[in-house]
Amino acid sequence: MAALDIAKLDLDAIAAKERRAQGSSALIWLFAALLAIAWLVPFYYLLVSVFKTNAEYGLGHPLALPQSWQPILENVYEAWTKTRMGEGMFNSALYGIVGAGAAVFIAALAAYGLTRIDFRGKNFWFMLIFSGTIFPLQMYLIPLFIGYNKLGLNNSRLGMILFYTAICIPFPVLVLRNYMAGLPREMDEAARLDGCSEFRIFHSIVLPNCWGPMTALFLIQFTWVWNDLLFSMVLTSREEVRSLMNGLMVLQGSYAAQTPNVVMTATLLASLPTVVLFFLLRRHFMNGMKLQNL
Repeated sequence: MAALDIAKLDLDAIAAKERRAQGSSALIWLFAALLAIAWLVPFYYLLVSVFKTNAEYGLGHPLALPQSWQPILENVYEAWTKTRMGEGMFNSALYGIVGAGAAVFIAALAAYGLTRIDFRGKNFWFMLIFSGTIFPLQMYLIPLFIGYNKLGLNNSRLGMILFYTAICIPFPVLVLRNYMAGLPREMDEAARLDGCSEFRIFHSIVLPNCWGPMTALFLIQFTWVWNDLLFSMVLTSREEVRSLMNGLMVLQGSYAAQTPNVVMTATLLASLPTVVLFFLLRRHFMNGMKLQNL
């Protein structure tokens, strides 16, 4: 191996290259810092606003610090009572937990059949299920509203749960189909030789390896159901069955001009459950794609 000749190295060129690299890195960090500030300013504005009275919010600078933390108690009380937030949170949680949970479980059953059972037309059935994600959701509004009126499912919790379950199935089928296709099928064949039924194989062998992606899919679908406003507006009008986002829309339309700080307090309260749920399930979410030991 030839020795390195230090004298032949262009030290000035190396130093210039290092300076250019440091300058590019500084620009990247500057851009990242500006982007972080732009992202954090709305959250700062929200947090300082919920601690202000209506008069303090209207007279002071929007980004000024609040004079006291006590107004948040009154803001929370007003937001909770004016939006009937207790009922709204119960309804949204019911639709999210039951609808998203049932959708992910049904999607797991469908993905098992599409990947572990041999039958003709598997691709056709997969494309038929997945076609539910191709069309814009607005296309479903009119036929869904007419059909629900004929069936008497408008303004009912059952109707909302059925809709959210159906609309949340296609995407989990796609994800779980690809995931289950990577699991070895030798375990299935050995279980069938031992006399296990298909549901036993699904329940005891395949399902334990899918808890991770199923948890991640549940979080995604639950968040979508929790934040849905469009279908809640169309399919519900009674306060007893409307979702939390529907209640926030009514609050914003009625009180945004008079008490904007109360509206922002309600918005903050409405976002907390999904954040808490993510932190509770974050371990399963982050480790979801690892194959579990059988």
